[in-house]
Amino acid sequence: MSHPDIRRATAADIPDILRLVHDLAVYEKEPDAVEATEEDFAAALFPAKGEATAFCHVAEAGEGSDRRVVAIALWYLTFSTWTGRNGIHLEDLFVEPRHRGSGLGKALLAELARECRERGFRRLEWSVLRWNAPSIAFYESLGAQAQTEWETYRLDGSGLDL
Repeated sequence: MSHPDIRRATAADIPDILRLVHDLAVYEKEPDAVEATEEDFAAALFPAKGEATAFCHVAEAGEGSDRRVVAIALWYLTFSTWTGRNGIHLEDLFVEPRHRGSGLGKALLAELARECRERGFRRLEWSVLRWNAPSIAFYESLGAQAQTEWETYRLDGSGLDL
C-alpha cells in the first residue's frame, strides 16, 4: 500500500529535487561537488524524446500552502545477468534533517520495494558511505544487508580516455 505523502516526481518537482541533491552533497561533506542543473534532471527524468533514464519519488510534508517536498528517492534500472531480471539502484535517498525519524525514508524505500515486486524485479540496491553510521543503522534496521564482498570502482573525467 502506498504512503499518502509519497508520490512519483513530476517536472514541477525538479527545483526541489536539485535543492535536496545540494543538501545531500553538504551532508556528505562535498558541498561543491554538484554539477547537475535543472536541465540535466529534466533530460534524465522527463525527456522530450526517448525514454527516461532515471526516476524519482518524492515525499511531501506540511499542510495546505505550506506543503512541500522534503525527501527524495532518485533511482534507475539495473540488470542482473544471474537472475535475468531488472532491479532498482537507489542513487540517492535524502530526507531533510528535521523530517528524519518521521517514517518518510522508510516509506520511500517501501515504495521502491513495492515497485520491484510489481515489476517482477528481484533486487533493490544502493551504496552508503562507510562513515555514515546513522544511515547504515537505519538500513540494517529494515533488514538490508551490506554486500561486503564487492568493491566499487569508477572511471570518470579524464579516466574515461582509455
